[in-house]
Amino acid sequence: MAMGTLITAAVVLAGLNTLLLLPLVGVWVRNYNTFRTGLVGGLVLFAVAMLAENAMAIYFFFSMASFYSGDPAVQKVVESQKAPAFSAPAARCAPVGACVAGVR
Repeated sequence: MAMGTLITAAVVLAGLNTLLLLPLVGVWVRNYNTFRTGLVGGLVLFAVAMLAENAMAIYFFFSMASFYSGDPAVQKVVESQKAPAFSAPAARCAPVGACVAGVR
């Protein structure tokens, strides 16, 4: 059974979220190595947790597609969970290329 439009959008958002988090983790790890503060350590742990959540979401989207693709209500719920999660790292990378360039 093919994935619906909303589930496809959720997969894309989870993938984009992962791509935005990877450079952020790199910047925050570098900052933690420089400053050794609990706040930056917390940011690293939070980003790693978000990376793990998105990786698991992408895995489950593809391995259990039949559960997600059949019911439009489930599709809306899954997509509505992924859209706000995408806004957190996207807000940190608001200046275009800031995450890639390592600018905070």
